Amino acid sequence: MNLTETTDEARDTAGLARSDDLAAALLTPEARRDPYPFYARMRREEPVHRSAQGIWYLTRYADVEAGLSDLRLSNDRDRMTRAYTALGGDLKAFSRLTDRLGRVMSNTDPPDHARLRKLANRAFTARRVEALRDGIQRIVDRLVDEAVAAGPSMDLIEAVASPLPLSVICELFGIPPEDRVQVKTWFRRFGRLSEDIDKSEAAIEQYEEYLARLVHHRRADPGDDLISALVATQAQDDRLTDSELLATCFVLITAGDETTTHLVGNGMLALLRHPDQLARLRADPTLARMAVEELARYDTPTQAIVRVVAEDVEIGGRTLREGELVYLFLAATNRDPERFEDPDRLDLTRPGNRHLSFGNGPHFCLGGPLAKLQAEVAVGTLVRRLPQLRLADGAVLDWRPNPLQRRLTALPLTY
Repeated sequence: MNLTETTDEARDTAGLARSDDLAAALLTPEARRDPYPFYARMRREEPVHRSAQGIWYLTRYADVEAGLSDLRLSNDRDRMTRAYTALGGDLKAFSRLTDRLGRVMSNTDPPDHARLRKLANRAFTARRVEALRDGIQRIVDRLVDEAVAAGPSMDLIEAVASPLPLSVICELFGIPPEDRVQVKTWFRRFGRLSEDIDKSEAAIEQYEEYLARLVHHRRADPGDDLISALVATQAQDDRLTDSELLATCFVLITAGDETTTHLVGNGMLALLRHPDQLARLRADPTLARMAVEELARYDTPTQAIVRVVAEDVEIGGRTLREGELVYLFLAATNRDPERFEDPDRLDLTRPGNRHLSFGNGPHFCLGGPLAKLQAEVAVGTLVRRLPQLRLADGAVLDWRPNPLQRRLTALPLTY
C-alpha cells in the first residue's frame, strides 16, 4: 500500500531490463504466469543482481529484510525521480503524479516520514480497524448475495474482491454513498496512467478537488470518520500543512484499493488450487486469520517495492552506488528456503510466518491490518457460504503485465 503502486505500470515497465539477463526473464510470458521459479533461479545464481540497465534486484529474505530498514535505501520522491530520469525511461506519469501529490509519508524519509506517519497512526488505530469487522461482514454478505442471485457463476474480482475495499474505505472516510460510483471511476482512471495520462491527470485533479471539499466540510461539521480524525490531528499539530493533510487523505483512501482486491483474488485462487488446504479451512473456520497470513506470503499482490540508494552500501558482497535504483522482491523473500521450510507449499497453519508482504521497518504498511481483515472476512465467508466453489470449466487466467505487481484480470468461478 504504497503511493508508488498508483504509477506502477507507467514506470516499472520502462525501468525493467530488456536484455538477456536474469532481470529480463521476469518480463517473459512464463514469468507472468508463474514468477516463482524465476525468483528461485535468481536467489540461487545471483541474489544481488544488477540488471543491464543498472537496476539492482534483491531476492534473499535476509537482504530485503535489512534493506527495508536501512535508511541508505531511500524512498524519497525527489531521489526516486532523479534515479528514473537518469535511466532515460518515460517518467512523465510517475514524476507528474508525485509532484502533484507533494510529500506524503509513502514517498518521504525520516524525519518528515515519522512526522507524517504519526499523523496517520493517531487516526488509523487498531481499535478503529477492528471496529469495522461487523460492517465488513455486512458488505461481504451483500456482495455474495448479489453474486449468487445473478447466477451460478461469477468473476470474483468484479463481483466481490474489487467492490469490497472501495465500500470499506468509503465508510471509514465518511464518503457519502451517492458519491462512491464517481470515486470508483476516478480510481480506475488514475490507476491507468500508462494508457492515457491526460485523462488520468484530469481524474486526479477532480478527485483532489472533491477531497478538498470533504476536508472543508469536516472542519465545519466533524463526524466519526477518518477525515474528521485527521482534521482534528492537524489542529493539535500546526506543523501539518493543508497540502500535507490533503495528500495524506489521498494516499490513505487510494493506496489500499488494488492491494486488497488482489489479496482476496490471489488468495482464493491459491486455495482452489490446493483443495486439501481449502478443506482444512472449511472444516475449521477459526483458521481464517492465520490462513490470510499464509495466503499473503504464498502469492502477494505486491511482488516488489522500489528504493533508491542515498549513500553507497554493500549488500551480499556487491557495492550499490548512490543514485542507483533497487528493487526489493518481497515475493521472492517469501519463498526463500533459508527462511521458510518447504516454501513452495501452501500451509495454512505455517508456524513463525514472518513474511514481508506488507514490508518492514519505518515504511511497514499502515493499512496492512485493514487489508488482512477484509481478506479474512471475504475468504472466510466465501468458503463457508459456497461449499461448491471452484474454477469455471475452461477458465483461462490472465495476469496484468507488470512484474512488480501480481494481479489477475479476472477470476471466473462457479458454485
